[in-house]
Amino acid sequence: MRKTATKQSGKIPAQPGPREVASVKPGVPSHAESDAESVIPGAGPSTHPGERPTVRLRDAGPDDAPRYAPEWLELREGPDAAARAGDLIDPLRIRLANLPGKAGLVIHDLGCGTGSMGRWLAPRLDGPQHWILHDRDPYLLHFAAVASPRSAADGSRVTVETRRGDVGLLTPDALAGASLVTASALLDVLTREEIETLATACTGAGCPALLTLSVAGRVELTPADPLDEEIADAFNAHQRRGGLLGPDAVTVACEAFSERGATVRLHPSAWRLGPAESALTAQWLRGWVGAAVEERPELKEPAERYLRDRLEACRAGELKVVVHHTDLLALSRPAGGAS
Repeated sequence: MRKTATKQSGKIPAQPGPREVASVKPGVPSHAESDAESVIPGAGPSTHPGERPTVRLRDAGPDDAPRYAPEWLELREGPDAAARAGDLIDPLRIRLANLPGKAGLVIHDLGCGTGSMGRWLAPRLDGPQHWILHDRDPYLLHFAAVASPRSAADGSRVTVETRRGDVGLLTPDALAGASLVTASALLDVLTREEIETLATACTGAGCPALLTLSVAGRVELTPADPLDEEIADAFNAHQRRGGLLGPDAVTVACEAFSERGATVRLHPSAWRLGPAESALTAQWLRGWVGAAVEERPELKEPAERYLRDRLEACRAGELKVVVHHTDLLALSRPAGGAS
């Protein structure tokens, strides 16, 4: 959730020094590596209900926040950017242009990871922007700041600051003065209570929210296999462990924002993975199948055959995958009741 740090590519240094990531294998593994061992942390199944797989820093203490592997986020950044719903940008621009008393945009990016949302969105918006990057992981916050964009669509300056925190503790006061709240691949790892907290904070502060790439619970693989649907159902059940909403998150978020007076727009934002994305597809497959087996251990034997065949097709450039997501734009009433 990288190699040379450049503004253009958003890549992160592979040698972060004393806070180096332990035991991460980037890219597609060789045939000799086992499928279980080659899952990039953050791409595979969790070990405890309500938690996602993580990678810990060598100097991390037992109470440190979980770390997601930068390698996984790097693999998905390109397909994420291609998938996000550009059709939601125009209504967002119109709302931002009509916000009262704004000399520039203040944008809060929740669960920012390595900052891919900022690299995608900042160059699509006009005017000076100040991005406030929120994440529980100081390691990722550092890289998000280093690889942040420097200019807006019209050449205006973009600045950043970082804040370590948890979306579950967000309040309207924390968003005072905010022009926009963004997040990517976040809603489906939240509980109903956390989504309601998010909706309350955004609508209370009167700022719109652009929440992208929430899993929709639907996957299409070509060529098809009889086990596709069973694996998908087991994976979706796994996503709902520990009270997380998984594929139900967008529906819950729609209701939460609408009940608080926001106008909500939805747009599909599917990953479309082919031979050019084989490294991401291979990691996604391992995580997808691994989570399904963790949810339904009786699938282990057929799933091993299934995964082996799918990875072989992926290596041969014969596999295409569509992973459905949904983007949500919630246009809250500006603070003070203006329409």
